[in-house]
Amino acid sequence: MSNANTHANTHAAIIAHSYLDTWNATDSLQRRALLESAWSEAPSYVDPMMSGSGREQIDGLIAAVQKRFPEWKSSLVGTPDLHGAYLRFSWSLGPEGVDGPVKGTDFVVLEEGRIKAVTGFLDQIPEHA
Repeated sequence: MSNANTHANTHAAIIAHSYLDTWNATDSLQRRALLESAWSEAPSYVDPMMSGSGREQIDGLIAAVQKRFPEWKSSLVGTPDLHGAYLRFSWSLGPEGVDGPVKGTDFVVLEEGRIKAVTGFLDQIPEHA
């Protein structure tokens, strides 16, 4: 693997983990700090169940998911892919330490290395979720 590919993979993993850290931050001040540092000035988020524009709305979406699934955490599944300003990675959501019953794949558009737009796909949702 070339040095450029190693750097891209490392950068992709850092961004994906930062994104998941935002979704896992239950403290609203910590979550807002992550939104300010890792997300662009005017980010957007959309998946089949919800959407939001701006940090405040995205913060509200994350808080709503945390309320619905208390104690559950998002985890990275596999290796993220970075191509220019585009990032793709898969994740799972569930109790910590187990294979999460909810799984998805997110596509991220970056702006100056920060998250600008997220389009999420839900790959697996249990009936009771």
